[in-house]
Amino acid sequence: MASSLLLSTTFTTSSYTPISTFTTSSSSFKARTKQAHGLRVSCKASPEDNINENQLILPETQKLVLPNNVDRRNLLVGLGGLYTAANIGSLPSALADPITTPDIISSCQESTSGFEQKGALRTGKCCPPNLEKTIQLFEFPSKLEKTRKRWPAHKGSKKQVDSYKKAIQAIRHLPDDHPHSFVSQAKIHCAYCNGGYTETGFPDKEIEVHNSWLFFPFHRWYLYFYERILRKYSGDDDFALPYWNWDNPEGMKIPQIFLEDGKQNPLYDEYRNPDHLPKVVNLTFSTDDYLLDDPAKQIACNLGVVYRDLTSNATNSEAFFGGKYTAYPGDPNNPDKRSAGSVETSHNAVHVWVGQAKNPTSSPNGEDMGNFYSAAYDPLFYVHHTNVDRMWKLWKDLGTAGHSEPTDDDWLNASYVFYDENENLVRVYNKDSVNIDKLKFDYEESKTLWKNSRPAQQVKIVENAFKPPARVDPLLKVHVKRPATNRTPEQKKKAKEILFINGIQFNSNKFVKFEVFVNDKVDIGGKLPTACDPEFAGSFAQVPHGGNKVGMLMPSAARFGLDELLEDTKTEGDEYALVALVARAGCDDLTVSGIEIKLEPILY
Repeated sequence: MASSLLLSTTFTTSSYTPISTFTTSSSSFKARTKQAHGLRVSCKASPEDNINENQLILPETQKLVLPNNVDRRNLLVGLGGLYTAANIGSLPSALADPITTPDIISSCQESTSGFEQKGALRTGKCCPPNLEKTIQLFEFPSKLEKTRKRWPAHKGSKKQVDSYKKAIQAIRHLPDDHPHSFVSQAKIHCAYCNGGYTETGFPDKEIEVHNSWLFFPFHRWYLYFYERILRKYSGDDDFALPYWNWDNPEGMKIPQIFLEDGKQNPLYDEYRNPDHLPKVVNLTFSTDDYLLDDPAKQIACNLGVVYRDLTSNATNSEAFFGGKYTAYPGDPNNPDKRSAGSVETSHNAVHVWVGQAKNPTSSPNGEDMGNFYSAAYDPLFYVHHTNVDRMWKLWKDLGTAGHSEPTDDDWLNASYVFYDENENLVRVYNKDSVNIDKLKFDYEESKTLWKNSRPAQQVKIVENAFKPPARVDPLLKVHVKRPATNRTPEQKKKAKEILFINGIQFNSNKFVKFEVFVNDKVDIGGKLPTACDPEFAGSFAQVPHGGNKVGMLMPSAARFGLDELLEDTKTEGDEYALVALVARAGCDDLTVSGIEIKLEPILY
């Protein structure tokens, strides 16, 4: 078989113009180019770096070349004894299959990825109890079963709150090895997110449900069974989960039902950041928390974040759900097409905001919510994710072209295994998670002020300089050529202008975040625009989790819609967009291989 040399050519020097790179004695972004190939942005600087030096990044890989007419699954069958499970992994990603959780009992292993084991406050032994049950296929609830509505946690009725607390108290009293126990339910997240499962035949490839199109369906199924288990123990046939209504100004603080009565409250968790308990949640939170002490500004900023998450940055299924993630990844320099969906970054911000500040001695991993291995030990985790799931419904309810689930077989047929309310092992598929009417749950209505929270337009200022504030390090700005200018409303209905940050490589063992600004303008004081400003395109953030071996970097990508941003900043006529990447946390070994702007057709 032939082999070919692959070059990373995300864009060429004709499509961007480097502006400047700033370095300090600490780690910083670096941009290097030679000739006309891919840009590499790194948060790790070395002494020999020169801020004006550009260097080409040429990843070299040998890739199996196959005829275009060869079906990947037929090829796997036809290879027979020629290729074993061990070396199929070296085949290109064209041979991918849906991610499938294997037998969750015999194949589960201790979770070790994504957290510091020394001093960890929770266990990495996250495998489910073995009841020697045969896995059953999922069946929808009876058509006669009534639909229960999930309710905003900040204004639940006495009956709703009492039933919820009663159910949580009941599962806390179950033995830890019971599949319905509070501990067993918490371990589910750890197992699926911190290396408890690996792909069948590929022991080095951990299954990780974040940072990809598995994020929404996995968590919907997790909540589905959790809710039905709690209903059983509540004794309330009307029981439904609450949701943390952080997209509504009235619900942006941690709901009071989680804070009252101290340790006597079954919703209490000792591992929360005490500085944040009385404050408005920050949907753009990082260790550089510049908005926390201004509640009014924080509320406005949060509404703007939700607006972007559900509209301008969520133009189609890939943008909203995340990038493709399939089994048997091939090309080692581009092993899969995972990327975070538009809501996942704000989801991550809430996780880290709630969890304890990391401390080498008292909280090495930011437990509980600040790390995926421990997050589900906090009852807030579930109400946070119930609202995340609600974002899926709100996004679809907008009725916008392109707002529908992925149609790829590899998404539809990806599957997971859970214990149900009757302690049966059940296999569920993404395709069955789409219709919540058939799953017999819905959401009580709540204010959607975010729909009117598109950032205010600003007068264009012709300016190219960007002086980094001393407290911001590092910073990179680069001009990227746009595919078209001054597009008409009709043209915008046919295609969206999207900014792609490609080839992100990051350390999954720590919280990582950088922010993206487009055509930003610096005021006289030299302050960097914030997430409240129209120049803010969005963020890339990852909570510590598994998915790779220790020492290896996790792949990802990010994308941001530009149509409204360019209108609001009055820069639709500019041939180049000025893109700024600003590191906020954990970027000392993060790299980005390419930045480009493309027109993406809207599928009706």
